[in-house]
Amino acid sequence: MLSLQTRIERTERLLRMLEQDAPLLTMRVAQLSPEHQESAKNYAATLMLHARAELERLLQHRTYWNSGDTIPHPAD
Repeated sequence: MLSLQTRIERTERLLRMLEQDAPLLTMRVAQLSPEHQESAKNYAATLMLHARAELERLLQHRTYWNSGDTIPHPAD
């Protein structure tokens, strides 16, 4: 199983790639029919929304674990 930090890094990398690819996507789908162009653009937008939501969830999860009481207490 991947560590939480690794999952966060991978999700951030995916978001960066999708954001950087947005202008190129328009060029790649230019020869497709308008319906297929719209479908491809909608899919990319949906993928970015899901990735952002996943990143937010992972960051909240990390914050939850980091805010926990990590000071060791003596045993009874």
